[in-house]
Amino acid sequence: MGRNILKSSLQNASFSIIFQILFRCITFVLNAFIIRTVGQEVLGIMNVRLLLLESTILFLSKEPIMKACLTDTKSHNWAQVINQIWLSVPITAILSLGLVYVWINVLSPTDEIYISQYRLGCYAIALSCIVEQVTQSVVLVAQSFCFVKLKVVFETIYIVSRTLIFVYLVVKSPNEAINAFSVAQIASAVILCFLYYGFFFWYIDRLNVIKSGKTSGAKKTIFSDMNDFPFTSINDFFPGVMENYERVLNKDLCVLTISFGKQSVIKQVLTEGERYVMTISPVLTFSQQSMYDIVNNLGSLAARFIFRPIEDSAYFYFTQMIKRDEPVAKQDQRHISESATVLSQLCNVVTSIGLIVVVFGQSYSHTVLYLYGGNKLVANYLPVTLLRFHSFAIVLLAINGVTEGYVFATMSNKQLDRYNYVMVIFSVSFLVISYVLTNIFGPVGFILANCVNMLARIIHSLIYINKKYKSTSYKPLEGLVPDRKFIAILVISGVATKLSETFNSSLTLHILIGAVFFVVTLGVWAVENKSLLRLGYDKYRRMSTKND
Repeated sequence: MGRNILKSSLQNASFSIIFQILFRCITFVLNAFIIRTVGQEVLGIMNVRLLLLESTILFLSKEPIMKACLTDTKSHNWAQVINQIWLSVPITAILSLGLVYVWINVLSPTDEIYISQYRLGCYAIALSCIVEQVTQSVVLVAQSFCFVKLKVVFETIYIVSRTLIFVYLVVKSPNEAINAFSVAQIASAVILCFLYYGFFFWYIDRLNVIKSGKTSGAKKTIFSDMNDFPFTSINDFFPGVMENYERVLNKDLCVLTISFGKQSVIKQVLTEGERYVMTISPVLTFSQQSMYDIVNNLGSLAARFIFRPIEDSAYFYFTQMIKRDEPVAKQDQRHISESATVLSQLCNVVTSIGLIVVVFGQSYSHTVLYLYGGNKLVANYLPVTLLRFHSFAIVLLAINGVTEGYVFATMSNKQLDRYNYVMVIFSVSFLVISYVLTNIFGPVGFILANCVNMLARIIHSLIYINKKYKSTSYKPLEGLVPDRKFIAILVISGVATKLSETFNSSLTLHILIGAVFFVVTLGVWAVENKSLLRLGYDKYRRMSTKND
């Protein structure tokens, strides 16, 4: 591809972080609006039960094929790839039929007044998932050819449109909030589909005009690095249209898809395990589930809008830089050196962020919850306890995201298959531990179970990475060990802010003290990592110069 992989990966991470911040802000405001307008039980039905259905359908049908098709995009036979990505549509339809039946007829029922709305919500989720899968061929092309800003803009429109439609309908009919949720899901999915296809219809038309030489040089600039763009018509995004002199599907991509499919089932259980436990076993009421969901989302802010985009971009970067089925010694050593450096720096960054969250989370959980939800949210001490425990889970989540992303990006097909068996053990253990600890500690048990599983997955990833670079001079895992001065300032900040919380009666002063120590902590980290910051600044300056 003509575009720089590292540059696009960095841009993707940056824009995704901004997008996730926007999305989380909208979600928090929306949750507060729902609680004040229609109550906690409706929020539990939508945010836990229905969104779990959506997550399950999309993750199992989209994730395996998309990950496989993103591997080594420079070598793609795009006719085969388009055929393969469209397999997600019938897979989604089949999954939806089975899962909607389970959600309506097998799982514990809602209250009588919500039954009809809940059923419509299940069908609406299934339909919106199918529409989203119809869009995946153009989404894949946009990501493969580094249309980073396009993705962020369209997904922002998608989230904002869904929110506005929902709020408008709820204000008109507060008693039909779940119906409003259903309409908003379908409408926003259709809007996203039209946006993607509409853009590429225009883009391909303009690109064809430029290739024919019928336009001026000034208008060619935004298309100058897309000479390798293989699509000449919007119809090429549909299966069986592009010329294909080989078999219909790529055998290697099919094998890789199956491997990722097995992995996705297990990873979905690990990712949404507590929601499955809440859904299958009546451990918590819908009202309690909504409160746990609010605190869980608040506690996972760093994980969702910082660590997840970094993980996604790191996965894409490592898939392009490192070949799965070749030993490190036989690959391009410039790529190996750069990828080892990037991995070490990523480990350094995410570990540092996680430790900062742990330290300040112990002293400011009550403050954050009070500012967000007022006395009503902190009247029960459980939310504060949950948020404090979340801070420990976040540092593990941060490390696991980067290390496991590298593992998935560089494992061979055989290694992925073997790892699926390990993931089965993790999944079964997680469910058992979640059930046991939840019955002992209540909602806190979900967080403790997550910590145990994250730690086990991290250990596995560290063993794999260590073996990968054992025969080389590179030691990327050293990035996981913070500098001594940084650890020292974290300890000092933790003690000082805890004393402030205990003995200080002024909320404003407590926040100011925390702000001072937070800035000092960042300053110490910046001094200890001057070379990393200088490298990042140089990359940013070069990117800005090229864009100008």
